[in-house]
Amino acid sequence: MKLNKPKHSLLRNGGYALEGFEDIVKNETSFKWQLFMLFVMGVISWSLPVSFSHSSILFLSLFIPVLAEVANSAIERVVDLVTLDYNILAKQAKDVGATMVLLGLLITSLIWISVLIVAFDLL
Repeated sequence: MKLNKPKHSLLRNGGYALEGFEDIVKNETSFKWQLFMLFVMGVISWSLPVSFSHSSILFLSLFIPVLAEVANSAIERVVDLVTLDYNILAKQAKDVGATMVLLGLLITSLIWISVLIVAFDLL
């Protein structure tokens, strides 16, 4: 039995990644919002009067919800591949993916709060 797996090639795999990125940008509104927030909050993170270290932590934390959104989109697509009919397990899988995004946003918010408290010596 042959698996649906082409031979490994770094260039080819990079091309697949770019195809995936292009597809998710075209078809996922939530991902577009995540990219928009990454841009806006990224500009803010580098504009704040804080050290390079603090700005770096703030900026890098913005990728957590973006990565969660990518994983959530993958989960949703696999579920839709398996069934388009209502199924409680399909709903639960999609809900868990949405929870992952929510947790990513919560973790990022906590990182921002913590870093800003330390950076501005608010405690």
